[in-house]
Amino acid sequence: MKFTKMQAYCNDYVYVITFDQEVKNPAAAARFVSDRHKGVGSDGMILICPSAIADFRMRVFNPDGSEAEMCGNALRSTGKLVYVKGLTSKTDFTVETLGGIKKIHLTVENGDVVNITANIGRPIFDADRIPVTVTNENNALIGYDYTILDRIFNITALSLGNPHCAVLCDDIYSIDITKYGHALECSPIFPNKANIHFYDVTNRENIRMIAWERNCGETLACATGCCTCVTAANLAGLCDSHVSVHQKGGIIVIDYDKASGDLVMTGKSEIVFDGEIDDRLLTGGNL
Repeated sequence: MKFTKMQAYCNDYVYVITFDQEVKNPAAAARFVSDRHKGVGSDGMILICPSAIADFRMRVFNPDGSEAEMCGNALRSTGKLVYVKGLTSKTDFTVETLGGIKKIHLTVENGDVVNITANIGRPIFDADRIPVTVTNENNALIGYDYTILDRIFNITALSLGNPHCAVLCDDIYSIDITKYGHALECSPIFPNKANIHFYDVTNRENIRMIAWERNCGETLACATGCCTCVTAANLAGLCDSHVSVHQKGGIIVIDYDKASGDLVMTGKSEIVFDGEIDDRLLTGGNL
């Protein structure tokens, strides 16, 4: 299996282009490549496939082999990779995901992709579509004080194709993210679990965020998590529509278009290396 390792703000994935190869058991392959001791080491595996309804199709697999609906950093990285590998010469194109069709724009200078912008559409607040079982207004969960373990957190739930929860804090680095991230991820109010994002507000143009991703754990960056927190902060009147989100892995810019309701993320992605894995290893075999 031929692959490319990429990272966007230290959120790293193994990308596999399936136009000329087949991954017969993607769940097993994802578990192998994600292992940081026995495999390549990553936050998951991304398959880039043909699509009947968009320019490309992206499938996202977590380290445990489960398939996720969407990933913002993976979406932007996919956009860069298909251009770099010559699968498209367009700088504006679409990518099909389980969370819907997303729009990509590439900023190219002297043949190099220097920035990637992804329009991931409007956040969904309807509790039935997230899903979340608790609501506090108009069948939505916005700015709700929720008790988990020994803490009360102010939370906002939404979907960006997959379930997210923004958690407002005074100081994100005082939070035990493993303790509270896991507890919120697996809370019974989220029937399908949720991605959990703790954020605090520096000023109206800057916020900080740490991410606990569903079926993955803590990651150093999560672009859809950044979008979630900017949305929640906007609803609370705490920030503007153009915001820099500071993560452990770096800073990404989020624009919340109030007129259209769309969320747009802009940031970089880097190719780390290309490689090839003997297919026997992908299903637990030995060489």
